[in-house]
Amino acid sequence: MGFTADELVLELGFGSDCDENLRSSIREITGTDFLDQDSREVVDAVLIWWREGDGDLVDELMDAMTYLSESGAIWVLTPKIGRSGHVEPSDIQDGAPLAGLSQTSTLSIAPDWCATRLVARKSAKR
Repeated sequence: MGFTADELVLELGFGSDCDENLRSSIREITGTDFLDQDSREVVDAVLIWWREGDGDLVDELMDAMTYLSESGAIWVLTPKIGRSGHVEPSDIQDGAPLAGLSQTSTLSIAPDWCATRLVARKSAKR
């Protein structure tokens, strides 16, 4: 996922179904604890654990962008197909542009979870 030492990561949507091995690995790489929505820090990445029925993804993405550094990424983590709470990939593909984001990659990152990387769209040069 490209995390490096000392990066600040905001985690949203954490629940008992989240993959603890993945969370531990990210914290080990960054050497920092996850921040939550009460933080006022500008972060290098946002992890959003997102499940079907969690609400409006576009709103969540737009809220997440308020924390994100200019070069940061938002990772939307969703249950894999056949798992409870599965989210159709098209939901992310359709929602990202509405929030001003572009999808760059999707990875299988844990036994039950996929991760989709979103970054802010670049402004057109004049």
